[in-house]
Amino acid sequence: MHQLTLAEIARGLADKKFSSEELTKTLLARIALLDPQLNSFISLTEDLALQQAKAADARRANGESGALLGAPIAHKDLFCTQGIRTSCGSKMLDNFKAPYDATVVAKLAAAGTVTLGKTNMDEFAMGSANESSYYGAVKNPWNLEHVPGGSSGGSAAAVAARLLPAATGTDTGGSIRQPAALTNLTGLKPTYGRVSRWGMIAYASSLDQGGPMARTAEDCAILLQGMAGFDPNDSTSIDEPVPDYRSSLNGSLQGLRIGVPKEYFSAGLDPRIAELIHNSVKELEKLGAVIKEISLPNMQHAIPAYYVIAPAEASSNLSRFDGVRFGHRCADPKDLIDLYKRSRGEGFGPEVQRRIMVGAYALSAGYYDAYYLKAQKIRRLIKNDFMAAFNEVDIILGPTTPNPAWKLGAKNSDPVAAYLEDVYTITANLAGLPGLSMPAGFVDGLPVGVQLLAPYFQEGRLLNVAHQYQLNTDWHTRTPTGF
Repeated sequence: MHQLTLAEIARGLADKKFSSEELTKTLLARIALLDPQLNSFISLTEDLALQQAKAADARRANGESGALLGAPIAHKDLFCTQGIRTSCGSKMLDNFKAPYDATVVAKLAAAGTVTLGKTNMDEFAMGSANESSYYGAVKNPWNLEHVPGGSSGGSAAAVAARLLPAATGTDTGGSIRQPAALTNLTGLKPTYGRVSRWGMIAYASSLDQGGPMARTAEDCAILLQGMAGFDPNDSTSIDEPVPDYRSSLNGSLQGLRIGVPKEYFSAGLDPRIAELIHNSVKELEKLGAVIKEISLPNMQHAIPAYYVIAPAEASSNLSRFDGVRFGHRCADPKDLIDLYKRSRGEGFGPEVQRRIMVGAYALSAGYYDAYYLKAQKIRRLIKNDFMAAFNEVDIILGPTTPNPAWKLGAKNSDPVAAYLEDVYTITANLAGLPGLSMPAGFVDGLPVGVQLLAPYFQEGRLLNVAHQYQLNTDWHTRTPTGF
């Protein structure tokens, strides 16, 4: 049962081949057996899962149906879950039990999903390797000596290892797409505002977006259907109708215009990945797509702009964690200043402290115009590049990452080297565009992803292209040895 996709689970439950309770018990046993190798979960919710599974079976017995009714999933541990620890991978929130459900959690629960647990992540979603977690690094099931990517590395590793069929993730600069690429999954970052951020603990509010991670585009369509929609509790939520994502999966790609930016194929890209990307282009050409070279001239400025804007927003968002209201509090503070300093110094890890300091500096008097304001202007130029490109093409295609997964610890002494792994993904966040990564092959036994970007609210188009590609390739069906 652990090899089944969400779509196959829905059919199996509908045909009464197994119950949600049976499936849930099987997967919980599998997590107990295999996750010690991976460290992909922070918290398991066995009692809740079995309760939800029984409820889903009862709903089906009463004639209800639905693609997510009885389907087991897990949530990245920055989605608030009522009465369950929501840690954000940080010592700061190790003792925090959320008093309410995030909108995404509530919507998926209402659709009948079964929550198996909360997955490991880089602390406060800050990282590209899932090594900054207070609960230890997550291992890549394709090679346990390598990183799974981040910050949604726990969700990625758990799904790739067949511990569960799908999971939620969040993407601030590539944190769904990059780990999806490094673990052979399909991961989708929706348009900014498509999925509610209410109850999703913020890193950088103008960049964060929740989305699905699964093995296939079809499964991502199913999970996104349950996650997307307007939320009056979220001031950044867009009141835009949610289409039936599965209905567009089988559309023809005949005449689809695909743009390939020349800037993507620079010296920083592993030539073996470049070859796999070109192979993907040829496959899509066979399906009727028309390929055109395009240019995104301001892409070179994306990383410096992102690493000013995101830390600036983080320094503001994380100021609430001060040892006063909730979260970690130091022992025996001498006075209020000592309480603040020691609580934050003890509660936040090195990468979070680094980004808070960078952000506070960029927002400080005398530097705001030189750094933050300039970064926002560059952000607008990047968006304009995409708008111009989408006048010529329907989809933009390129690599998701410049390299395959690296060894654990290999970039710990050089944070900038890790930041450069996000070079192809962060532009979509800066512009607010939807992006998808899908499996495209292997380099030295490690998975490689191809990234697709589309105009605003065109998630259906991305899923359509990925689904048609997956009907004609088998990369997404490969399973890591031992799992």
